[in-house]
Amino acid sequence: MPFPERPTTVPFPRPPFRAAVAQVEPTLGNIKKNLAIHLDAIDTAKRDGVDLLVFPELSTTGYYLRDQVPEVAEPRNGPLAKAILEAAGKMSVVYGFVEESPTSRFYNAAAFIDGTTGKSFVHRKVYLPTYGMFDETRYFAAGGRVAAFDTRFGRFGLLICEDAWHLSCGVILQADGIDVLIIVANSPGRGVREEELGSKRSWELATRTYATFLNVPVIFANRVGYEDGVNFWGGSAIVAAGGSWLARAPEFEVARISGLLDPRDTRRERILAPMHRDERVHLTMEELDRIRHESYRADTSG
Repeated sequence: MPFPERPTTVPFPRPPFRAAVAQVEPTLGNIKKNLAIHLDAIDTAKRDGVDLLVFPELSTTGYYLRDQVPEVAEPRNGPLAKAILEAAGKMSVVYGFVEESPTSRFYNAAAFIDGTTGKSFVHRKVYLPTYGMFDETRYFAAGGRVAAFDTRFGRFGLLICEDAWHLSCGVILQADGIDVLIIVANSPGRGVREEELGSKRSWELATRTYATFLNVPVIFANRVGYEDGVNFWGGSAIVAAGGSWLARAPEFEVARISGLLDPRDTRRERILAPMHRDERVHLTMEELDRIRHESYRADTSG
C-alpha cells in the first residue's frame, strides 16, 4: 500500500531559486565577531541575488564550547535571530546557534528564517556524538524530533552533522515530503595521511547517496579553521537530485558557493527513478514495530 502524499502549503509549481553556502571560520565563543561575519556574508549574498544562504553548524558560536555553552546560549527568538532576520531582507538564512529552552536545557540547534514571510523553523540536533574527539552529550540535550517544514521554495528537511549519519533521519524526512535536504556540519579533517581526505570521501558519499535515493537536492555546509588543535576541512557542496555536483567549495579556506535549484530538475529525476513514489513507508513502520516487539521479548525473557 503506497504511503499517502504529505499535505503541504507550498504553492505549485515552484520557481527555481538560488541557494548559497557561506563556508566560514567562526571564532570560538565570540558571538559579536561571528555575527559580524554573518551580516557581511548576508549583505554580499543579497547583492548577488541569492535567495537562500546556508551557514554551517554552530556558525555563530564555534564548536568546542564545553563550559561556555550556557554563556553563548539564547532563546530561538533572541538577539541573534532578530539581527539576522533584520539583515536578511527578502532572503532566507540558515545558521547554527546554541538554543536555551525555557527550562534551561541547551541544544545544538540550526535555525531557518525567512526575511520575506518572517517564518522560522528550528531543528535541535538529535544524535549527539560521544566517540573519538566528540563529547556533546556532556554539554547539550538531544533534540527529540526530525520533521520537515514548508518554505516558499518547497518543503525542507534540516539535519545537523551526526544526524546525517543515521539513515533513519533521511527515511523520516522523505516520508514527510521534503523537496530539499540541508545538512549543516562541523566536520573535522580526518584521514589526512590517506591519498584523499577521509572526511571528504565520507561526506561526498553521504550527500550524493541522499540526493540519489531521496530524489532531492542536498545542500551541505561545513566550516573551516582550527579549534583546540582540531582542523575543520570545509568542502561544502550543493548536490542536485540524482547526485550530480552543482557547486563545490575548496578545502581549508573561507569561501562561498552557489547554485540554481530548479524543481523541474528534481521532477525529471523522480520520473526517471521514482524511488520516492514507490517507497513503502507502511511496510517500514510495520517491520520496525515487529523488531521492537521481538527485541522487547528477547530482553525480558532472559
